[in-house]
Amino acid sequence: MTRIKLTIAYVGAGYCGWQTQAAAHNGATGERPSVQSAVMRAVERVLGAKVHVHGAGRTDSGVHADAQIAHFDVPDAKAGLDWQLALNTLLPHDIRIAGAQIAAPDFHAQHDALRKTYLYRLWLDRRYTPPQWFPFVWACGPLDEQSMEDAARHLCGRHDFAALRNAGTSVAGSVRTVAAIVREASADWPLLRIWRFEADGFLKQMARNMMGLLVGAGQGRIAVDDVPRILTACDRRHRGTTAPAKGLTLHKVWYAEDLEAGAFYAERERAGRGGTPRSQGTPTWHKPQP
Repeated sequence: MTRIKLTIAYVGAGYCGWQTQAAAHNGATGERPSVQSAVMRAVERVLGAKVHVHGAGRTDSGVHADAQIAHFDVPDAKAGLDWQLALNTLLPHDIRIAGAQIAAPDFHAQHDALRKTYLYRLWLDRRYTPPQWFPFVWACGPLDEQSMEDAARHLCGRHDFAALRNAGTSVAGSVRTVAAIVREASADWPLLRIWRFEADGFLKQMARNMMGLLVGAGQGRIAVDDVPRILTACDRRHRGTTAPAKGLTLHKVWYAEDLEAGAFYAERERAGRGGTPRSQGTPTWHKPQP
């Protein structure tokens, strides 16, 4: 058998998230639409056999992805297929295979992941959002961005993030290391802000809760000096609003080869020069204090 590694981009609006799950809907039982199940069905059509596609991690209902990573095993005779073309031919338009390659036999999309980067997009006007951005931003209105940056410093580093974890997860530990938080402006869209969250792992809805907390600080509803107390208390009741799912995108999953090849630092350097062409401006990085 040969292991195939996929890089998958998707618009999450029509799905219950990445992971396949069975649930009752309007009194009927059955499988709710998920990205994982759509990809598995496409792979099974190509192979003519059942297969399990393993993802790097869950994304919530409505959350998007630039580069979800997944793997599955195929008979050696099928390894040479153009998997990107074959699967994109079968998948719905809002799920695309950005890349497909043969991986090491022991590669595991979830267990080998070392770090993840999420992007959250805010729109700083409640009255009007451009239609092309509406499905992908939280129109939260004007914000005190200095207060948000001050609050972000308290989130960086190694902490118990139980206060920023929503119920419904089976993960035992809640300690994570947030490597950096960056705010990027856009030269083309002055009201757009992109917040980049980088950590060794994220709890259930942790990225959305971090964004909600920072927006709360920017709206004056959460005092910057209260952020350490909120984390220490491990009490979800004081952390503010969970940001809407539609503003969040899984941007990248990092593996050992990314770090060894310097891609991780190159990504940071690009962000330091203003990010992608769509996201020009001077970002502000917040790193853990030594």
